[in-house]
Order: sequence, then C-alpha cells, then structure tokens
Amino acid sequence: MTVATSAAILNYSNGALLRDGVEHRVLSGSLHYFRVHPALWRDRLERIAALGLNTVDTYVAWNFHQRRAEQPADFSGWRDLERFVRLAGELGLDVIVRPGPYICAEWDNGGFPAWLTARSGRGLRSSDPLFLDAVAEWFDDLIPRLVSLQASHGGPIVAMQVENEYGSYGDDGTYLAWLRDALIERGVTELLYTADGPTDLMLDGGSIPGVLATATFGSRATQAIGLLRSRRNGEPFICAEYWNGWFDHWGERHHVRSVPSADATLAEILELGGSVSLYMAHGGTNFGLWAGANHDGALQPTITSYDSDAPVAEHGALTAKFMALRERLTEFTGVLPPAPPAAPPVLAPRAISVESGRALLESLGSAAAGIASTRPLSFEQLGLPSGLVLYSARPRLPRGSTTLTITGLHDRAQVFVDGVPAGVISDETGTLELVGTGAPVELQILVENQGRINYGPLLGQGKGILGGVQVGRRLVHGWTMRALPLDEWSPAMLRQLASTPESVGARISRAPGFATAQVEITEPADTFLALPGFRKGFVWVNGFLVGRYWDVGPQLTLYVPAPLLTSGVNTITVLELEQSGDRIEFRGAPELGPTEEYIETFDDE
Repeated sequence: MTVATSAAILNYSNGALLRDGVEHRVLSGSLHYFRVHPALWRDRLERIAALGLNTVDTYVAWNFHQRRAEQPADFSGWRDLERFVRLAGELGLDVIVRPGPYICAEWDNGGFPAWLTARSGRGLRSSDPLFLDAVAEWFDDLIPRLVSLQASHGGPIVAMQVENEYGSYGDDGTYLAWLRDALIERGVTELLYTADGPTDLMLDGGSIPGVLATATFGSRATQAIGLLRSRRNGEPFICAEYWNGWFDHWGERHHVRSVPSADATLAEILELGGSVSLYMAHGGTNFGLWAGANHDGALQPTITSYDSDAPVAEHGALTAKFMALRERLTEFTGVLPPAPPAAPPVLAPRAISVESGRALLESLGSAAAGIASTRPLSFEQLGLPSGLVLYSARPRLPRGSTTLTITGLHDRAQVFVDGVPAGVISDETGTLELVGTGAPVELQILVENQGRINYGPLLGQGKGILGGVQVGRRLVHGWTMRALPLDEWSPAMLRQLASTPESVGARISRAPGFATAQVEITEPADTFLALPGFRKGFVWVNGFLVGRYWDVGPQLTLYVPAPLLTSGVNTITVLELEQSGDRIEFRGAPELGPTEEYIETFDDE
C-alpha cells in the first residue's frame, strides 16, 4: 500500500482520501486562467463555488508565459497566475495546479513554446538532456511561485499533477521520475499525482511508483475503479478529468453531452466513493491564436470557443447542466452552495456596416520586411510562433497547363499568380493546375498556421512550407518570406495596415483584405459577434485579437467579453482571407452551430 507524504494536507490511507486527517472528497472543476479575461476571474470562480464544488484546478500554459526564448517568462496582468490562485483561495476554494510542462488542453502545441519544440525536436516529453534543461529552467521560475501558495504555507494549493496523461504518449519512466523529483526539489510538499486514461496501456506508461495514480474518463466509472484498484489497491479513487462535455474542431458539429448522461456518470463516481474534477466546469475561450489542433489522418484545428458544453457556459451563463449537477452535489454534500452571481448582461443586438480597407496582398506585403532564402523557410526558421507567412517567388511557368506542387505544407496555403487567386491547398502534399505563357510570374503563397498539434505523436510538428514548391518537376528557388505575427501587432500597426490611403480609393467590398467598423456603446456588456458574408479570417476588438472565424462552422459567433469594450466608440477590425461581407452583427446569444452528442471511446490498440 502506498501512503502520501504526511506533509501534504491531502493524504490517503487504506483507500480513503483525507484532508488534514479527515475523510474528504475533492469536488473540483477545471477552469483555465488563460482562457478567461482576468477581469472576469472572480465572477467565474464564484460560479464554480455556486456549482457546489470545493476545489478548482488549472493547467499552466508555458507558451502563454514565455512566447520567445530570449524573453523572460511573464507573470503579470493576464498571466498573473499567483493572483488567480490567491483569488480562488479568498473564495474558499482549494486549488489543484497542473504545471505540465505538457498540458494538452486543446491548447496550441500542448502548452509548449514553439521555440522549445523547434529546439528539442524528437526529445520532447522524454529524458533527453536538451529538453530537460529547458524544463528545469522553466520550473526554476514557475515552481517557487506555486510553492509559496501551498497549503503548508497557508495558501490554497493542495495538490499538483506530474505531467499530463503521459501514458497516451510514451513510456519514458526516467522522465516522469525526473519531473516528480524536480517538483519535490523545488519545494513541493503537497500531494502529487498522475492522470491517465483507464486502460492498462495508458496506466503502464503514465504511472510512477509511489505517486497517486488517477484516471481521466467520461463514462464507465465502475470499470475505471476496478482497473485502478487491481493495480493500486489502497489508493483513493479519483477521476482527475470527468468529461461532462467535449470540444469542437472547425468543419465538424458542436459536441454536446445530455444533462441526464452527464448527471448519471457524476452520480456513479460519487456512489463509488470517488473524488472528481469536472472537465470543464467552465471552458472559456481560445482567444487570439491559442487554439490547438488534433491530427487524425488530417489536421483538425480547434475552434475559437472552448465552451465545451460545460455547466458554466463560455460567457458565464448557468446552463441546465449546471442546475442538475448543482442539485446532485448539494444532495451529496448536504450543504447548500452560495448563490451564483447574476446573469452577465448582454448588449442589444445590432448590425454595423463595415468600411473596406486595404486589400489582402497589398496590406500583408507591407506588414513586414522580406527575408530572402533560396528555399522556403518554415515558421520556426523565421522565429514565428503563430500567424501567417507570405511566401513570394518569380518562377517561369511553361506555356499551357502545368502543375504546382507544395510538399510539407502545414497548414493551409492560398496561392496567387500575379495577384490573382489560383486556389487553396490544405493537404501536406497538394497540387494546383496553373496556366502559363512561358514568362515569369509573381507567385505568392499565403500560409496559415491553423493551430499547433496538442496531442499525440505529431506534437511539436513544424509550420509553414517544410518541403519545397515545384512547377512541374522543377523546384522553385529564390524566395522572399514575410512573417506576420497577427497576435503581436500593436493597435497602431493594425490601424496602419487596415487603413486605405485616399489616393488609392476604395477596393471592391467583397474582395479579401481588411475591413473596419466603428460602434458606439454606452455601457459595455458581453456580446456575440457574427460576420455574415465573410468566409475565413481574424477579428480584433479595440486592438485585441479575439480569434479566428470560419464559415465552415460549427461556430457562428465569437464571444466578446465586456472588458474588451469601452464606453464610447469601439473599433472592430477584420482581416478576411477569401471573401468579405458588408456588415458585422452583435447578437444576443451565442451560436455554436448544429450539435452532435458526444460519445466517449477508449482504444487500447
């Protein structure tokens, strides 16, 4: 039998979880500080408490704090993790921190900075010294901030997770042991645990002797506890992630889980004596370009919303699932939770005309200095974590029809010949048929990073053109690249790029490029931004990049929280890649698309 360290406020013995020596159930909900505007942290945490939970858990996204290797990690403003933890404590919640360094979370690159994955290559999530040295440096900064907030120091942190679902990825036990020791050596004294899917394959790879093993699942709790007890008799049963909802990819349907189904599995976990964390209790939003991607034969980019059909909706509304689970938890604990905050106010619906700005290639071609190379350079070679790269070359196209081939494309390329759209390539090796006259042409390829892969063996895969470009059998040389970090553009630069000089005149309103709208607001409140007629692109509100939109759905509106708006005139800026509309709309409720019931499956093969 394994017993947790006596220094931890959470302990266990003979299968019972104890808090300060008294039998205890962790009733937790996942809420990620990086997916919620910091002005709304308190509101969302109050809703977690009103659900009847006693704990909140959060991942720590390394790339959110240290975007570039040459810059120190940032823990200020939105990135003030310590303030978030203290705030939870002030509201009477325990806190569980999941510091990774890998988090998955449908977050760009699984939380790893792009510079790290470019540097570490195949050494990610292993005992490779180059990777461990980088993690050690990150932990030297991060972990002491958390240590001072542990329960043993009077803070709210009661547990920390070692890595995340490692058994779904690898079997380097030396790496997991190193992480455990790295946390302890830096002062972590609270309960440590691992979390993996409830299969032998996953638990074999992700568990560490002497560290509590927990499970992540959405159903079949009896099966999960049977497997855990057959392997870890004497440890308490904890579902570290109970998937009461699910996330969405572009081009799919909006996943939901019915209230009766979600409630029944929660009841099953509680009846089996288990502790639980609702994943998600409140999902929030993949603001900016932080949404990750999966890969199942083809790239599956995650949408901007991370609503996840959670009990507390993306904009803070209390759902039918919230009411049912609150009733279940109240019945279980016998304690009436605090009343939730009032429903967040919403702006009255309205439509606002947009003003056409600079055309797509004109604006992007002036947004960055060109970098020359004989072959196309990747995002990593250009030092670009996310955004767009505009590749330009002047190949000679033979007379008649010829085939343009891009190899190693990640993720999506719009091809232009002499400024005219020629087509879109979205496969890793894709082709287009072009017609030439035997003369040189200006070939421009706009490549979009649609989100770095956050799960599976392709984690850390590069972006951009990783292979080459051919005209027929002939490779194209002599490239100029313009790196376009959309999420780093200042409001002043955005205004400059979007504006149309008077001497140029207005472009055709449906053409791709920038468009802006001015809207006057008396009292800021939440709103849901729709872009009818637009196809694919990005939206800024008062200079803040809210996220991507795409008419393939399922998401039809983008959540704009009230703190992004101001009393007076507000500016909405749109960068459309394919076809612009003539207006934007503020709608009164979220529209996340046609739904599909989420069904969990586990595959040991």
